[in-house]
Amino acid sequence: MRIALAQINPTVGDFEGNAARIERAYRQARSREVDLVALPELAVCGYPPRDLLERSELPVRCREVVDRLARLTRDGPALVVGFVDVNESNRGNPIHNAAAFCAGGEVRSLHRKSLLPTYDVFDEGRYFEPAREVRCAQLGEHRIAITICEDIWLEDYYWQGRRYGRDPLETLLAENPVCLLNISASPWRHRKTVVRHTLLRRNARRLGRPALLVNQVGGNDDLIFDGSSIAIDGDGSLLARARSFEPDCIVVDLARREGEIRPEPPGGEAERTVRAIELGLRDYLEKTGAGDRVVLGVSGGIDSALVATIAARALGPERVLGVRMPSRFSSPGSLIDAERLAHNLGIGLETVPITEAFETVRASLAPLFGERPFDVTEENLQARLRGLVLMAISNKLGPLVLNTGNKSELAVGYCTLYGDMVGALAPIGDVWKTEVYELAAHLNREHACIPRAILEKPPSAELRPGQTDRDSLPPYEVLDPILRAYIEHNQSVDAIAQQGHERSLVERVVGLVDRAEYKRRQAPPVLRVSSKAFGLGRRLPIAHRYRP
Repeated sequence: MRIALAQINPTVGDFEGNAARIERAYRQARSREVDLVALPELAVCGYPPRDLLERSELPVRCREVVDRLARLTRDGPALVVGFVDVNESNRGNPIHNAAAFCAGGEVRSLHRKSLLPTYDVFDEGRYFEPAREVRCAQLGEHRIAITICEDIWLEDYYWQGRRYGRDPLETLLAENPVCLLNISASPWRHRKTVVRHTLLRRNARRLGRPALLVNQVGGNDDLIFDGSSIAIDGDGSLLARARSFEPDCIVVDLARREGEIRPEPPGGEAERTVRAIELGLRDYLEKTGAGDRVVLGVSGGIDSALVATIAARALGPERVLGVRMPSRFSSPGSLIDAERLAHNLGIGLETVPITEAFETVRASLAPLFGERPFDVTEENLQARLRGLVLMAISNKLGPLVLNTGNKSELAVGYCTLYGDMVGALAPIGDVWKTEVYELAAHLNREHACIPRAILEKPPSAELRPGQTDRDSLPPYEVLDPILRAYIEHNQSVDAIAQQGHERSLVERVVGLVDRAEYKRRQAPPVLRVSSKAFGLGRRLPIAHRYRP
């Protein structure tokens, strides 16, 4: 049996567009004389549809597309495709996350998801009813164990203990399938590809037969899907591997125990992170209809330099506009660094000074503020004027504003509401400050676009004379491990302090994080690249008195 794994890039709710993508992938695979073509989870409507699933017409439109796609199989290979199915039992949630097995011009069988993830960014228990029974699909004399994403994520390896009380694979294995086929919409994060492949390998060895996984590719809002579809033989050896971060179609020959193995992207995890952010940015622009141009403030600092470099790679330099917005506190070196960066990248550069506007607003507020000294109020005023400039450019000229804040600043609230927090998307909002330097160094090894001065000078908001980030925060080499332990690993103050950090510092940092929750609620969407990003995957109250 020859099976094609066709990873496509669907758009949520684009039924006709997704159907066309599925049909193109099917016809491409059919020309390669396969017996079965597999598409990702919810490929018909795109993943994740979130509360669109509460619209009663959505599963109806999904089924219309599935029936149309099934007709392709009259004179071609069988098809497995993910869609939203109606729960006809009138018990529980009204819909299922399902896979349609199509052959001979019709839908032969339906296979519903058993294990519904309801943690982190996943909320499937809110919408779907789990399968009450599972069974294999029948293709000629062969049985195929069809599962959907989480159905195979029940290994102790991943959860450090069983998360679910049932194991759909046990039932399917009893039917003696020729292989396991898992259709997925599994979002990427650091090392997720390795984790996913390790999990599939363990399942293949457990079953003693090939295990195949086809995964969605593309960015949908904050989530980025890498594709990286894979096939593993029953002995754990690699049979096939698709490309990462782009659509692809690979064929696995089960009889010959062979398949296509695409090369892994060079550059390791740093390159994967950059490519993930690039994909998330491109798809955000395309799928929201926001156009193909972006604007961002370029201060001469490392964060804006990294975002500008990634944007130029993702969209092309001609679609990126950098804006210098100097005040009387901006150093000449930073202005030069921003200019050199723009020149190296080939992006547009404009300069809009804010000094006059700043003094005008200060004068307007003087009767109210009286003789009170210069403080964070005036610092934030500068940041908000810069946000005003960027939004005005966006309104008048059309480019989408990119936020340039990093995860460390967003974590502790070292950012200004309606100032440097403006933007439609935060490409590096899930990248720690120390990682910002690592990614910048990685990109410079390929092509030295970011000036050395930007990489080497102390980070500073330049909102008052001689200011550096260390005036307000610990060194990022100290801060980031504390933040990572608290935010990504949910560790307590005691546990973090026991790792060698000064307890008073840990308490201070944790307090900053908790108090900044109201700011994060008003931040732009953050592209998720870690195991715990700000946004839907970390839902905390603003008003509370809990102390870790």
